[in-house]
Amino acid sequence: MASLTINGRTYEIDAEPDTPLLWAIRENAGLTGTKYGCGVAQCGACTVHVDGQQVRSCSMALSEAIGKQITTIEGLASEGGVHKVQQAWIDHDVPQCGYCQSGMIMAVAALLETVPQPTDEDIDLAITNICRCGTFQQVREAIHAAASA
Repeated sequence: MASLTINGRTYEIDAEPDTPLLWAIRENAGLTGTKYGCGVAQCGACTVHVDGQQVRSCSMALSEAIGKQITTIEGLASEGGVHKVQQAWIDHDVPQCGYCQSGMIMAVAALLETVPQPTDEDIDLAITNICRCGTFQQVREAIHAAASA
C-alpha cells in the first residue's frame, strides 16, 4: 500500500511499487483525465506534474512518486475555475479528437511556469507531445495567448 498526494488529496494506492504512476492515477485513484498513449514516454498523453515538473507518468514508477505532489489535469485549475492554458485551448479551438489534450495542456502549463513568455523555439524544445490530428499551429497560437493572459 502506498500513499500518494494527487491534486492536494491523499490516495491510498494498493499496487506494486513498480506499477507505472499512470495506472495508479487512472485505475487506483480513478482520475481518468490522464491518458495512456504509447507506454514508452514518447507521445506525452500521460503528462502530469510531479513537484511542479512535467513527467510522463507511464514511465515513472509508483514508488518514485511517494512523498511528492502530483497534479493531474483534474487538479490544474483552481476550484471551480479554468486554467489560463485550458481557456486558451477553448478560445483557439485546439482540440480535435482531444485524446492528447490533457497531456499537452499539462506540458504547456509546466513550460509557462518556467518560461512565462516563450518564443517559438522555446515551445518547440519543451512541447514534444504528439498530436495525431496535427493541431500544432493552434497549439502554438494558444500557448502565446496563454502567455499573454
